[in-house]
Amino acid sequence: MKLKANRIRPAAMAAGLLLAAGLMASCGGGGTQTNTFVAHRVIVFGDESSVINQADGSKFTVNAVLASDSTKFDCSGNPIWVQLLAAQYGLVFPQCPGGAPAPTSRIWATNNAVVADLPAQITQQFNDGGFAADDLVTVLVGTNDIVAQFNTYPGVSEAQLTTIVTQAGQMVAAQVNFIAEQGAKVLVSTVPDLGRAPFAGDRSAGSTNPNPAVLTRLSAAFNDGLLAKLNNDGRKIGLIQLDSYVQSVDTARANHAGSFTNTTLGACLATALPPACSALTLGDDSAAIPPPTAVSPASALTWLWADSIHLSVGGQAALGSLAITRARNNPF
Repeated sequence: MKLKANRIRPAAMAAGLLLAAGLMASCGGGGTQTNTFVAHRVIVFGDESSVINQADGSKFTVNAVLASDSTKFDCSGNPIWVQLLAAQYGLVFPQCPGGAPAPTSRIWATNNAVVADLPAQITQQFNDGGFAADDLVTVLVGTNDIVAQFNTYPGVSEAQLTTIVTQAGQMVAAQVNFIAEQGAKVLVSTVPDLGRAPFAGDRSAGSTNPNPAVLTRLSAAFNDGLLAKLNNDGRKIGLIQLDSYVQSVDTARANHAGSFTNTTLGACLATALPPACSALTLGDDSAAIPPPTAVSPASALTWLWADSIHLSVGGQAALGSLAITRARNNPF
């Protein structure tokens, strides 16, 4: 049985709450969950949205800095979604271990990864011992594929791009199904609606910019391809609907509601984009369309985006909450 491509977009999400359990569709059937799944490892696949860089602890969001040295990042501060998820089980990653000796969780996600990189990441886990029934695996990849394809538009027709990104989503599903067949539990996220990201450009009332609509359709095609091919046995795969969350909080902001105060601009200065961005290198809303009557500083928590496609601290926290709720509620 496959997951249906249509997804729940409840009106309650318009409030933009970080804990958004109502947003997510279960990848499994109904019934009462009798046993609570407890992950002994969290294994991370995907792109830079799930990466902690080993060299300096930086992440593709707004980084925290050390209180003792503001030129260095604090990898434990401003956690990304997989850190928040792992913390629910008392787990950390080797890239940011804190005081934990020899963490067994793994981040195989890489900067700038595309769907075609996913099999190699999975192979790395096999080389590191493979998968176990108490592993919780996360998969979030595809944003870079959509951006790369969109950058060929309109030289390549939207119809052709739609076919390409749909197939990419299907490829992710095949890899997720394969991981689940190894016995691990999997949380897979849809890609965000890039038509609602700063990358899309002007979305103000009366704008004739065609890019947001095209990017929304390409994002939907990718996600529909993913959902159409995911196996749904009710106990192995959980779905996180990041696309629906982004849509709901963006709509709420347009209606002057919700917890996010800006969903159209990246919070980081253009001279210090992620992973170089920190709480000390935030911009303001002077580039907003229409221009603000009074310029306001950017916020790592209440602006949804860190840059054109990467989530802010608040956005990562929201994604983490979605993942935690799905992990708790799915009948693994």
